Amino acid sequence: YGKNTIKFLRLHEEGKKQFVKEVEVCAHLRLTSPQEYMEGNNSLVIPTDTIKNIVLVLAKKNGISSLEQFAIDICNHFMTTFCQVAYVKAYVQEVPWQRLHEDGIPHIHSFICVPDGIRFCEAEQCRNGPLIVFAGIKDLKLMKTTQSGFEGFYKNEHTTLPERHDRILCGEFFCKWSYGECKDFDFNCIWKKIRECILEAFAGPPDCGEYSPSYQKTVNCIQMLVLSRVPQVQVIEVVLNNTFYNVVDMKNLGLTNDKEVLVPVETPYGSCACTLGRKTFFEA
Repeated sequence: YGKNTIKFLRLHEEGKKQFVKEVEVCAHLRLTSPQEYMEGNNSLVIPTDTIKNIVLVLAKKNGISSLEQFAIDICNHFMTTFCQVAYVKAYVQEVPWQRLHEDGIPHIHSFICVPDGIRFCEAEQCRNGPLIVFAGIKDLKLMKTTQSGFEGFYKNEHTTLPERHDRILCGEFFCKWSYGECKDFDFNCIWKKIRECILEAFAGPPDCGEYSPSYQKTVNCIQMLVLSRVPQVQVIEVVLNNTFYNVVDMKNLGLTNDKEVLVPVETPYGSCACTLGRKTFFEA
């Protein structure tokens, strides 16, 4: 049991410059005894209102140096404070506020919310067990207008999809990775590096791009690049929900439309997912 959607904005100042971190937290506990379920005995139950207040107090006292560290702080607090807690899980996601710039100069106290992917993390721990940390990015929408195709696929009497060697690749990404046991990582730096890997693997070099023969291959390229460049990541899961665009037939309007005007196909949409990890992690 626990408390969901604990939302708050954490402010702090460094000189005249102000910093913001707006987050949403879900904190869940499992107790050493199920007596509140089985017997209606609430003597071990930490009220969810107390859970909420603890999260807010930790934000006040510790600040939020990174989402991962804040989730770790939550786990550590419940494990060290309450002997009846057998398991704790903390989920934290961030509202994507970015500092405003005017003529290249960063503003000291003004921000803009930019929907270019939502950062999140999870930390979980069993009593006498290791602290495990996950992190990720969701609702990241990417598009490339060429250098994508889909050919040579299996066909039977039900196949109506034509082969394409030049199509739009557009989709919404969900990426989640595991660090394994918690260590003293620079979580902010690692998260930025992984985001850069996702964008690079998706788009390819800026002057020529990178051909994608399928959504599945693009997902795998992202995972392989992350694992090759970020040794702290043990396992990475990527889900791609793709949006199709159909070229509008304008023959009846006396026009030739050569992939210049397209309309999105809202539903149904395609989806592919893959989890890839290091061999040493799975052997362990």
